[in-house]
Amino acid sequence: MNTNILPKFFAEFLGTMVLVLMGCGSAVIAGANGTTGVGLLGIAFAFGLSVVAMAYAIGHISGCHINPAITIGMVVAGRMKSSEAIPYIIAQILGAIAGAGILLLIASGKEGYSIAVNGLGQNGYDAASPGHYSLLAGFIAETIFTFIFLLVIFGATSTKNIHGGFAGLSIGLSLVLIHIVGIPVTGVSVNPARSIGPALFTGNIAISQLWLFIAAPVLGSVLSAVVWRYLLESN
Repeated sequence: MNTNILPKFFAEFLGTMVLVLMGCGSAVIAGANGTTGVGLLGIAFAFGLSVVAMAYAIGHISGCHINPAITIGMVVAGRMKSSEAIPYIIAQILGAIAGAGILLLIASGKEGYSIAVNGLGQNGYDAASPGHYSLLAGFIAETIFTFIFLLVIFGATSTKNIHGGFAGLSIGLSLVLIHIVGIPVTGVSVNPARSIGPALFTGNIAISQLWLFIAAPVLGSVLSAVVWRYLLESN
């Protein structure tokens, strides 16, 4: 691996690890209803705040993609070389697996925890959907939510944006918004790595449904990149 990519590789690895550990961790450890739980809104903010924190921690190193869909979108939008995208995506997937593994070790420290019952923050549709939404509803939601998320990222990080210093905040808050609406539908992925990590540990239905949480976010990111590059910022 080119030594120039190593800092970016490790930044993406660590950033994605934090996203999965804190985001999914909020659902597994702190998301229960009741006086000790943070609820849906708390989970939504955990994911968004993870992105905000990592944007300011590693954004100057790798751009803080921490999401294969973002990396692919950046390539399609002409903001990144395809050769550099491959190590980014590898780092993101490995980081997500590490984050899910750490979360499992922590969650398993509580008596009564069962990955089969309590899960690991994995995504799903139909019977595996938090609100029992269908495959079609899940696919549409993941595609459109990723489309919107990437539009915010393209706009917030554009050289034409005079408020670029707040890019991390706007991107993180957009992810909060997406989670507030989307958690009941699929648990919200908009990030293939975020789905792959927990699914590898939970197995079974999470693995069989994983294709949707890879295909839909990638489709949404490509559509967003095309719209941004050729329609919105074509001049």
